[in-house]
Amino acid sequence: MDLIDEPPGNTPEFTVSDLSGAVKRTLEGEFGRVRVRGEVGRVVIARTGHMYFDLKDDRAVIAGVSWKGQVARMKVRPEEGMEVIATGRLTTFAPQSKYQLQVESIEPAGAGALMAMLEQRRKALAAEGLFDAAHKRRLPYLPRVVGVVTSPQGAVIRDILHRLRDRFGVHVLVWPVAVQGQACAPQVARAIEGFNALPKGGPIPRPDVLIVARGGGSIEDLWGFNEEIVVRAAAASDIPLISAVGHETDTTLIDHASDQRAPTPTAAAEIAVPVHADLVAHIANLDARLVRGGAQSVALRRQRLRDLGRALPRPENLLAPAMQRFDQWAERVPGSLRAALQSKGLELRGAVAALRPTTLNSQIARGRERLDGQSARADRAALARLDSLATRLASLERLRLSLGYPATLQRGYAVVRDDTGQVLTSVKPAGQATALQVEFKDGTLDVMAGKRPKPGKTAKPKSEQGSLF
Repeated sequence: MDLIDEPPGNTPEFTVSDLSGAVKRTLEGEFGRVRVRGEVGRVVIARTGHMYFDLKDDRAVIAGVSWKGQVARMKVRPEEGMEVIATGRLTTFAPQSKYQLQVESIEPAGAGALMAMLEQRRKALAAEGLFDAAHKRRLPYLPRVVGVVTSPQGAVIRDILHRLRDRFGVHVLVWPVAVQGQACAPQVARAIEGFNALPKGGPIPRPDVLIVARGGGSIEDLWGFNEEIVVRAAAASDIPLISAVGHETDTTLIDHASDQRAPTPTAAAEIAVPVHADLVAHIANLDARLVRGGAQSVALRRQRLRDLGRALPRPENLLAPAMQRFDQWAERVPGSLRAALQSKGLELRGAVAALRPTTLNSQIARGRERLDGQSARADRAALARLDSLATRLASLERLRLSLGYPATLQRGYAVVRDDTGQVLTSVKPAGQATALQVEFKDGTLDVMAGKRPKPGKTAKPKSEQGSLF
């Protein structure tokens, strides 16, 4: 049986865009503003700052989106696994044919869920050792510079400055930050890191202690101080840090990571610096104790000296033996001086006797005899040396005569020189010379240089000059 298309009748015909727009208007009209409770699933923050996440329960999932401006105004940023109540409006996303919840604000679904998440985060950070007591630093007793991380507006900064001014005049540096909202955590972390990055001795003084302060509020208001980025910055701070967030009953994670927790911002100022009047009174008390102690110590030593003095013998008894020995030596001094004078006189007379002319002449004669003897021995040694040298010189002369070239001339040889007196030893330079000198054993003969004979031939003498050889 053939299928026959039925006529469309009165059914309207839509384009894809028309149908998508109709669905969008229907959804936004029926669900203009809704509050949805569910568990946060996947959370993605785009580079543009928009946040995309899922809301789910045990049977369904709704896609959620929050634009950049809405994310910045959120007191609590959703995390995976958190149960929240999202407020916004239902809309569609036509390019993907899906509907989504455009979320304007998010709040935890009860304090219990938020506290459970906070406890889970606290345990995770404690497991890393960020809260260990061994890592906490001691606060300086009297800091010169105090750094305060808080909002520049409000009563907190005024209370801190007032209390610091009343207790002790110190230099205060304030790093203004947001103390709630999405900007709170990154700004507080940057402030702590910025104070630590200040160089010692630089144009901006580096604080000796930091105070991170905020007034009281709900757990959502204080949530920025529970963020992991703030806790890690506080734990990594090289400058001792005092946390003063909220009232005495409020506890945040930065309190566990700080070096000391203050119940209030005013108490933090009291912990940071001592009272000037108390210091003055304490110093005065120490000064009085020092004076009393010094006086008492001198008195005790004086009494001790008197007690020891009683056990010592009398001074005259100590000096009596020495005085007696002195008297004995004083009586012996004149006789000793006379004996020494007589001895020196005898020595002087002996020395004078040695200086008589006869004695001197005899000494001179003996010296002259020694000198004459030494002179004669020197003359004999010199003559012997001269004879030895003369003998050696004669031997060398005989050797020179026997080995020199004149002796060679005696045996029939001759020495040929050119006109410059240079000795010639081969035919070539002799043929090039203009004149020659031939030295025999009994004299020298000047001759004219002849033509050099060719190899293998004997040179013939010219008719006008006789043969040399």
